[in-house]
Amino acid sequence: MTDVAHFASSLSTRHYPNWVRLISLAGVALLLIGPPMFAPIPAQWGIGMMAIGASFLSVGLIVMVRAWLDYRTEAATKMVLSSFLEKEPAPGFIADGSGRILIANSHARNRFKAMPGMRLDHCLRSLFANPAAILVRLQSRAAAYGRTTEEIVTKGPTIPVLTVDLGNDLFLWRIKADGHRQWAQVPIPVFTLGRNDVVLTMNPAAQEFAEDVQFELADMLPKGWSGQPAIVRVPTGSRSRRICVVELRKTSAGREVAVIELDDKPTEPWTATVADLPVPILHLSLTGEILNANPLAVKLVGDCEIGRSKLDVMMQGLNRPVSELLAAVAAKDGPPRSEFVRLTRKEREIFVQITLTRVVFEGEVGLIAVLNDATELKTLEAQFVQGQKMQAVGQLAGGVAHDFNNLLTAISGHCDLLLLRHGQQDPDYGDLVQIHQNANRAAALVGQLLAFSRKQTLRPEVLDLRDTISDLIHLLNRLVGEKVRLVLSHDPVLKPVRADKRQPEQVLMNLVVNARDAMPDGGEVRIETEIISLSEPLLRDRTIVPSGEYAAVKVIDSGVGIPPDKQQKIFEPFYTTKRTGEGTGLGLSTVYGIVKQTGGFIFVDSTPGRGSEFVVMLPVCAVEKEIDPVDDKQSRGQSTGQGEGVVLLVEDEAPVRAFATRALRLKGFTVLEAESAEDALCILEDPDLHVDVFVTDVVMPGMDGPTWVEKARETRPTVRVVFMSGYTEGAFGEAGPEVSNSVFLPKPFSLTQLIESVVRQLP
Repeated sequence: MTDVAHFASSLSTRHYPNWVRLISLAGVALLLIGPPMFAPIPAQWGIGMMAIGASFLSVGLIVMVRAWLDYRTEAATKMVLSSFLEKEPAPGFIADGSGRILIANSHARNRFKAMPGMRLDHCLRSLFANPAAILVRLQSRAAAYGRTTEEIVTKGPTIPVLTVDLGNDLFLWRIKADGHRQWAQVPIPVFTLGRNDVVLTMNPAAQEFAEDVQFELADMLPKGWSGQPAIVRVPTGSRSRRICVVELRKTSAGREVAVIELDDKPTEPWTATVADLPVPILHLSLTGEILNANPLAVKLVGDCEIGRSKLDVMMQGLNRPVSELLAAVAAKDGPPRSEFVRLTRKEREIFVQITLTRVVFEGEVGLIAVLNDATELKTLEAQFVQGQKMQAVGQLAGGVAHDFNNLLTAISGHCDLLLLRHGQQDPDYGDLVQIHQNANRAAALVGQLLAFSRKQTLRPEVLDLRDTISDLIHLLNRLVGEKVRLVLSHDPVLKPVRADKRQPEQVLMNLVVNARDAMPDGGEVRIETEIISLSEPLLRDRTIVPSGEYAAVKVIDSGVGIPPDKQQKIFEPFYTTKRTGEGTGLGLSTVYGIVKQTGGFIFVDSTPGRGSEFVVMLPVCAVEKEIDPVDDKQSRGQSTGQGEGVVLLVEDEAPVRAFATRALRLKGFTVLEAESAEDALCILEDPDLHVDVFVTDVVMPGMDGPTWVEKARETRPTVRVVFMSGYTEGAFGEAGPEVSNSVFLPKPFSLTQLIESVVRQLP
């Protein structure tokens, strides 16, 4: 090519300049017509004129001879270049900087009908979509670097184009337009792939193979294939074929791939590839880079770039960082280590059990990671742990509530006794009222603990939630304030539910107050009711909702929302995102306990910055609303007048026993005291003793209330009973006896409530 450039340095299209012609004509004129015209002049002048003409003529002749010699050199150079281009197996051109063809070999003339004087971009229109832009780009690079080569991608094959700067504004072009035909006679399938492995062309063997197998090329190429020979299986109807994929040639624009079908005999166990193994497997470097991954591993962990993705970035260790696990396994060759990790995938939470071991592959030490999807296992584990935790906290809350209820019963009871002796004009009356009110507030707080532990005393009845919300709407409007607008939307065919009327009211108030607090700048709270029918069980938030009909109440706000990492904790007791003094953390836990105790479900959907939606689902009740008849004894119990009769009071807490004794005696009852069940049975051993009502605590050291009452009724079967407890009716136990003619009085109770309960039980 250097010789060609040397020859081409003299190649140019030359003509005789006009000034050469003028000089030559002037010389001839002076020689021929000069002397006759100037005959009268002196002889020396004529000789001078002739000398000047001869000089002009000589200069012209010399220039004309030089031009003729240059023309001969140019012709010879063109002949050499033409001979050089003719030896090229591909179309070749020599063109000037403007794209005008000076020389074209026979391949170019036959393939593109190219002739000298034509424009090169016009000749290449049949080959390229935009030849002018391609030629300008290549010519600029050749002028800068001397020569350039580029693979031009077309609808058909990829076409190599060579451009050489010959100097003197001349360029050599070589276009291998029919290069793809080199694989036409090859008996093995060869595919020409473009960028992103798109099939551009196939030789006849590849076309036949593709029609026979009916596969997608993406199934043929291994995931993240780097070009090394690889053995894969291609599904073909009822069976599969083993093929070897080999990269023949790779360019900047694509690559050529050959497919060799292997013998389809049963594969020996030791010749199976990682891709054939039925478990997700990753091949890692000692520092955690993913060197290879079989299809099951790619499907489990998501998109991963071979050679670039790192395990400690894609996964998060639960017990320790993944980087520490990799370092521990890489440091020594011991038994495989198995740990649980969490994948950092955005669409859902995935847990994986990963087992790591050291291996030597092709002379290099690496790691093999065997993966197992443990999402379902970790979900069940989380459900079990959450259930155990909530059960433990519930038992703790119930025990604390029981002890506090005993204290509050004594406080509020003795306060009632003091209020009986102090009128409104007494200076101590206001202080006593404050004590009483704060005792009631403490009782309400303890009630929330009981609601969370699902140990509240329920008085279920058939309710229409629309009526409950309507009765509560005025109170809710006062709770939300002026900045927040309350909007109701009812289902016209809402069906009734069975619940304690106080419980849905408390649920609504807590949810609406939380919605208000989530909108410090004001907004809108929507309360919607609707019927949800489930034809099959619904799995949501690790909870299975049985099929059936549910009356749903939705409380929707447009507030700040709840972050995803906190949504799983909002129903836990004492968990709050509010500042100290702004909340107890019992609001949503109380709601959760009430809903669960009623047999319903509660879910939350929240997006930070867009608001939250709480959905309460209560089972539909098909029974019509009941109307309780007014009992004469109940109406009699409304009176707090003087009573008559003998009461056996059994209470292990001395302050509660003292208050109850004084309260009953003030109302005219004869009270027998016992601090334990055993003492009560000893008192009843006197056959002449008449007792009208037993008033007893349920949970006591030694024998509990229901047990001693059953023993006492063996000899006194007609005595009625009032059970007291800081727990609820659940204190009797799920397998406890059915105690007839008894009522339950939950602690803390007031003096009036105690008297009314005893009066109703009088025979």
